Amino acid sequence: MTEEEDPQKNADTQLYDVLVPPGVPRKIIADVLNKFDVELVGRKQRLYFANMEGDEREILAFRAPLEVAEEVEKFIFAELKEFIGEE
Repeated sequence: MTEEEDPQKNADTQLYDVLVPPGVPRKIIADVLNKFDVELVGRKQRLYFANMEGDEREILAFRAPLEVAEEVEKFIFAELKEFIGEE
């Protein structure tokens, strides 16, 4: 049985969510899914910006082990900076 197939090994792996900020282009989301071993999940989160005084919304998140989650976060911010023309 490989590591991926071993249910005990997978049960011990702590997973982290990288929240996708509202407004992230679909291309960046697709790039993350193609480049990293992550699961795209929906997650309820209270938002406190614009006219959302703590409104609970369903937002997207990438679920992955810590190392991968940190890489995904860096990738998203680098891509967003390029998208808005900061780099």
